[in-house]
Amino acid sequence: MSAESDWREYGPLEFPRILDAALQAFYEHGYHGTTTRDLARRSGLSVPGVYHYYPSKQDILFDLMTVIIDELLVRSRQALATASADPRSQFDALVESLLRFHMYRRTGAMVSTAELRSLEPDNRARYVAKRDEQQRMLDGVILDGVRDGVFATAYPKDASRAIASLCVGVASWYRPDGTLPVDALLDRYLTIARSIVGISGETASGRSR
Repeated sequence: MSAESDWREYGPLEFPRILDAALQAFYEHGYHGTTTRDLARRSGLSVPGVYHYYPSKQDILFDLMTVIIDELLVRSRQALATASADPRSQFDALVESLLRFHMYRRTGAMVSTAELRSLEPDNRARYVAKRDEQQRMLDGVILDGVRDGVFATAYPKDASRAIASLCVGVASWYRPDGTLPVDALLDRYLTIARSIVGISGETASGRSR
């Protein structure tokens, strides 16, 4: 996505065909259950054609996971940049961004979570560094809120990890055709996230419960 894009807007994915094939194959069969021949067939290439672009299946997995987390990082930065500077607004924007990503990019999010174990050590270290950058954004916002007396949690780092896990978990069950509308889901989960950092008594939309 471009730097000017709206972080709330999600269009269809526009991956190169090998990565698109890998996303679907890894989601359906897992990294180890997918062969390079499978990827070639799905992408309309020969096996040598796949190797023309990528030296190995590992390189395909790493590139795919990097593209996925880079989009998450860009959207998170945009959410923080466009929100008001106070910790509560920053918190709401960042959590909403995390929730939306794991709703609208659920397949990629699930592949990245499941296949982290499949990355070779150097690739894993590079990917985890990006994931840690994402976590530090949330850590920083919550620590600012605790310092300013906006959040009441005595365990800001643990609260941050719990909220990140909450958002990641949405990818495992969310369906676009589900019974809960997007705005209602966001309101519900933002309310839960707020309660984790010590805000209670109102929904995320500001209505008292």
